[in-house]
Amino acid sequence: MGIWLELGVFLVILGFGVWQLYDVKKVIREREERQAREKAAAASASPPAEH
Repeated sequence: MGIWLELGVFLVILGFGVWQLYDVKKVIREREERQAREKAAAASASPPAEH
């Protein structure tokens, strides 16, 4: 009986870890998209460089 309790706790902790990894990847993706938009906006706002 105790093994099932330990297995249940392990699965809950494992599920929580996977959920946290999903959230971290989502935040990283959003930050990269925001930085790409800001970089594109800065590039379009600045005048073209003359050689």
